[in-house]
Amino acid sequence: MDVNEYRKRGKEMVDFIADYLENIRDRRVFPDVQPGYMRNLLPESAPNDGEDWSSIFNDIERVIMPGVTHWQSPHMHAYFPALNSFPSLLGDMLADAINCLGFTWASSPACTELETITMNWLGKMIGLPDSFLHSKNGRGGGVIQTTASEATLVCLLAGRTKAIRKFHEHTPGFQDAEINARLVAYCSDQAHSSVEKAALIGLVRMRFIEADGNLGLRGGALKEAIEEDIRNGLIPFWKNDKIHTG
Repeated sequence: MDVNEYRKRGKEMVDFIADYLENIRDRRVFPDVQPGYMRNLLPESAPNDGEDWSSIFNDIERVIMPGVTHWQSPHMHAYFPALNSFPSLLGDMLADAINCLGFTWASSPACTELETITMNWLGKMIGLPDSFLHSKNGRGGGVIQTTASEATLVCLLAGRTKAIRKFHEHTPGFQDAEINARLVAYCSDQAHSSVEKAALIGLVRMRFIEADGNLGLRGGALKEAIEEDIRNGLIPFWKNDKIHTG
């Protein structure tokens, strides 16, 4: 596909997306397919020669749409909101075209600085003090994660690192692995599955606290668990409030 065909096909894709979103309420929200449905629609091995774009485009409705759960549908009442907007779709198009990796300031100054500014906007909107913002006098700030589950993992790993460093300060002579083996995190037994996965990846034990009749984690139950773990020589270091909403 050269640039001229891209211009043509790009306009077609925009029209397809606009039609899809405009008429999405007419589609079945949850697909009526069985596991493995796509195996009968696609070849067993990758083709030796690429197909023309028209054939590939037709596969959207023939192959993909029958197995799509339409999260943007107004009839979607499961899981959690995953809404988008037309400006965000255009932003994704531009981001995909630029396609830079913004993992440091030097790799893409605009990515880092835009992220810093928007995180400050968000912090101010929810009333965080300056110490939580990107500022000359603050030690806070934040970064944008791609998913809530990734944010949970990053938060746990950050807490684990801080706990290990703090333990070294007042009790030197231990290896990181020895300290890590004694760390314990806490969450409600109603917590999202990503919380348990984060503990598995972080190699720390997770203690699930039984929720009350309103499915809430109560301070008394948490305090009792923490005190028990301290008596047993463990190191409480992290608590998560992310609940399962599915």
